[in-house]
Parts: sequence; C-alpha cells; structure tokens
Amino acid sequence: MVGEVWVIPPVEALHAGGLRGLVQIVDRLLGPGGCPWDQEQTHQSLKKYLLEECYETLDAIDSSNLEALHEELGDLLLQPLMHTQIRERDGDWGIDSVAEAEAEKLIRRHPHVFGELSVADSAEVLRNWDRIKKQEKGKEHSVLAGVPRAMAALLRSQEVSKRAARVGFEWPDLEGVYEKLAEEVAELRAAHDPEEQAKEIGDLLFTVVNLARWMKVDAEEALRQMVDRFTARFQWVEAHAKGALGELTPTEWEELWQKAKRAVG
Repeated sequence: MVGEVWVIPPVEALHAGGLRGLVQIVDRLLGPGGCPWDQEQTHQSLKKYLLEECYETLDAIDSSNLEALHEELGDLLLQPLMHTQIRERDGDWGIDSVAEAEAEKLIRRHPHVFGELSVADSAEVLRNWDRIKKQEKGKEHSVLAGVPRAMAALLRSQEVSKRAARVGFEWPDLEGVYEKLAEEVAELRAAHDPEEQAKEIGDLLFTVVNLARWMKVDAEEALRQMVDRFTARFQWVEAHAKGALGELTPTEWEELWQKAKRAVG
C-alpha cells in the first residue's frame, strides 16, 4: 500500500518575505483552512507564551548567544502579531494600525529629535516624556499610571520609584537613602506580628530598590546575577560534598561554600 504523500511548497512561495511575509503566514494560520490550534487562541490564552518568549529572549541576551537571540527575537515577534491579527481577523485593527499609532506616539514624545526642542541629557528626555504623556492623558493622569500591576514586583518597584523621583519625590542625597535603610531595618527588628513583619519586609525591599537606583544599578539585573552566582556555587557544593548535604555541619558548609566561591566566582 502506497502511503499518502505530502507536498509542501517551497518556503519562498508561501509569503512575500520579511515582516510583511510573517504577517501573511500568521493570517494564513488564523484564517480558513489554517491551523486549528492557532485558530483556538485568544488574547488570554496567549499571555503565557508572550511571557515565556520574553524570558527566553532575556536568556539569550544574558548568555551573549547572538544566534539564539536571532531565533528568540523571531519567536517574540510572533506574539504581538498573533494578537494583532486575531483582531484583524475579527474585523478590528491589525498590525498596520498598531505600528502607525506607535510611530505617531514616538514622534510626539521625541520633540528633541523630530521638532525644535533642545534637551541637555537623557534625564531631561524622560522629564519631557512624562510631561507630554500627562498632556495626552489629561490632568487627572497619574505619573504612576501605566505601571502594570501584573509586572514582577521588583521591576514594578523600580519603575514606580523612578517615576516618583522624576517629579520630585526624592531624598536630597544618597546619605538620606542609607538613613532610611537603617530605619527600615530597625522597624523590621521591632516587628513581631507576622502581618507587620510582612509590611516591614516590603518597606525594606522598596528602600533597597531606591538605593540601587541612586547607585545607577538595575536591581532586577543585580538580583538575577546574584541568583546565578548562588546557583553555581550551590551546585559546586552538591558536586563536591563528601556526604549528604543534610548531614553537613555548619563548619563544613562554610568551608565548602568558601571553596565554591573561589572555584566558580
């Protein structure tokens, strides 16, 4: 019995190439005769894939793997195209509308590039951005509006801190941040109720984020790198411990840990 033969046309015959070609492929997947799985997707169901592709892109950047970055950026690009072309399939806007709106916004918010405004530095660029954005949104628009609640807490706290500081909610100097840090540590030590302790831990973490901002350190990146270091050191200990980890004495733990720091950094 002769099996069924599948004939797949050459890739170049299936689309126009480039970004427009990718849009055509997504439209084909979502349209009549397309892919049943893609056709079942909604904005809600695609949320996890958008987040997953963001993290995979970050991994490629962190590993300095340009080949992987090339691939992951493509996977990441697919996600907004899925969302826009779902809307276009259902009779609403598509990728061209989204791109046009973004282009207009970038022009409005960069008057120092597309207009005659002069700026001294990037800090002034950000202040102008906030001013223009507030004008667009109206007088009732908060400078903290638009910071997503769903954002990871550390990233969200960084963004909230930066926006508040840009409009003047700020310590006069770095020493003031250190004083606030010491105050929060003292309040945490004095807290005994679990609910109060949780509150004080939050205050302490937010102060550390502000300290990082003053030092021009990205708190998210600093913590990511620290966790990478901890993971490498812990795995070194796992590989070199003579017995079960649970049976190591505090002295043995410390000796192994110091060796791990020297071995893997």
